[in-house]
Amino acid sequence: MIQLGEYDVIVIGAGHAGIEAAHAAAVLGAKTAVFTMSLDAVGNMPCNPSIGGTAKGTLVREVDALGGLMGLAADATYLQSRMLNRGKGPAVHALRVQTDRKRYHMYMKHALERTPGLAIHQAEITDILVEQGRVAGVVTQLHGVYKAKCVVIATGTNLGGKIFVGDAWYASGPDGMHASTALTESLKAAGLPLRRFKTGTPARVHRRSIDFDKLERQPGDPDDQLQPFSFMTDAPMHNRVECWVAYTNPETHKIILDNIHRSPLYGGMIEGVGPRYCPSIEDKVVRFAGKDRHPLFVEPCGEDTEEMYLQGASSSLPEDVQNAFYHSIRGFEHLEIMRPAYAIEYDCVDPTSLEPTLESKIVRGLYGAGQFNGTSGYEEAAAQGLLAGLNAARNALGLSQLVLPRQSSYLGTLVDDLVTKGVMDPYRMMTSRSEYRLTLRQDNADQRLTPIGREYGLVGEDRWEKYQHTQALLEAERRRLQESHLKTEPLREAMVAAGLTPAQQGGVAAELLRRPEISYPLVAGIIGWGEGITPLLAERLETEIKYAGYIARQDRMIHEVARQEKTLIPADFDYQGLTGLTLEAREKLAQIRPRNLGQAGRVPGVSPSDIAQLSIALAAARAQQAKKEESPRD
Repeated sequence: MIQLGEYDVIVIGAGHAGIEAAHAAAVLGAKTAVFTMSLDAVGNMPCNPSIGGTAKGTLVREVDALGGLMGLAADATYLQSRMLNRGKGPAVHALRVQTDRKRYHMYMKHALERTPGLAIHQAEITDILVEQGRVAGVVTQLHGVYKAKCVVIATGTNLGGKIFVGDAWYASGPDGMHASTALTESLKAAGLPLRRFKTGTPARVHRRSIDFDKLERQPGDPDDQLQPFSFMTDAPMHNRVECWVAYTNPETHKIILDNIHRSPLYGGMIEGVGPRYCPSIEDKVVRFAGKDRHPLFVEPCGEDTEEMYLQGASSSLPEDVQNAFYHSIRGFEHLEIMRPAYAIEYDCVDPTSLEPTLESKIVRGLYGAGQFNGTSGYEEAAAQGLLAGLNAARNALGLSQLVLPRQSSYLGTLVDDLVTKGVMDPYRMMTSRSEYRLTLRQDNADQRLTPIGREYGLVGEDRWEKYQHTQALLEAERRRLQESHLKTEPLREAMVAAGLTPAQQGGVAAELLRRPEISYPLVAGIIGWGEGITPLLAERLETEIKYAGYIARQDRMIHEVARQEKTLIPADFDYQGLTGLTLEAREKLAQIRPRNLGQAGRVPGVSPSDIAQLSIALAAARAQQAKKEESPRD
């Protein structure tokens, strides 16, 4: 073997996690290299060609607020944009865009190529070098050795990948990529606790074979309502394509059930655990037997291709069964399958073996991100990748690492769930996973995270100036709304014109905006729009004012949790000696090694009484240590 290079940080994989990890590490000034099995698969979208969605859209905004690439790429390559859940509260509003798959790949590949200090290599990594419990570098399939202070594993579903279609299977990553098998053995030898998970993807079909007249049209939002993902995007936005909805029916379900024994999911061929919240079509038919139909979303893969993606119809049934059940769907009678649906099984790590920085507890300097950590989804992967790359670079450069508390962001919630609670199936971010979702909205991600990104070296001058300018505009408008008084008659006239029951009297603009029926545009129609206030910023201000009481309540909860998290637990704390704790609590705490009392309280199997006992023990340990330090020395 020949040494070919030496880096501060090496990233394995250039999917959504690897891209953000490599970019973040290089931006921080670490000498960085990213290795991918194919440069033609950088930023590949092996599943649905879309970015965002419920909770996921907030993650994209958070990645952007911290200085990442995903939001910029989504804005540059979208085909259709929609804000989901507009009829619900602002805590669950979610931006989702249909993207051009090839253009997204090209954008991300070029973004990496233009990143100073980042080397890009097409090579398969087959071995991790470990010396005295710390990562030392990697070895390629061609026996090249690259030394590194830190390594980020972002292997997606390639690690030990195995494709299943009916009773046929073969070793492979997604979209015909090679599976990475040797690296699994190297990680096992290093002592990492690996497990098998499974995911799947629907068929891709030819546009000309679909009868769109029989489908339900799903347009994007009107152009004047479109919002970008990135806080840096100012360009006008226009939808380019439409999407459609088809539905299964009882005949579809009968075909699937008659052939369920031919599914490797039900035949016992697949060992891996599949995603609970994104089941295959056969899973849906079995688990929801009382439903007469399930929606399938027909989405284009790009402007320059005739391939269409059938979201909601992932399957591992044999090709002949796929043909039969697809053809039973109205509008799909003559459907031409270009790429059959398949299931893929892969290796990943038990995330409880990771620190909240995403560094391994077993091999120091080794970080995990994305599906390697037991998650699903492009957005979850990108968010972890950014954090792992940031911390790997700071570790290599001898700087402090970043731990995001769960009350700061969805990214903080995601990581805390992974490393504290672990996962039984591929983890998907949802709004219900956060106790603070009204505070952690997608519209204020910059306010929550851009100062942190600046402090830790990811946010450059342009983004910081834009952030400061936006905050100044918002603060000035808050003051103006507090100081502006609307007279009764103009207010009543504006409300009547809007078809609303007129108010009895006028009042301070900010106070009037607390009423559900009064909007910022209505108020601005009387007192004028604030300087620089866009419809997007207006919506943000209105949300802050209308939900001020609820937000204040969540802020109080956040402060209480922060108080608990200030009570640190020594890394070598002896839980076995605490006989007041249950045996399960002692075992779980010793395994997870929480950093503070707040995290300890979220460990499964640890009760409030256990936390009370632990708090007393920690206080006693601190008092004893203080007494030692105060005692006179000989």
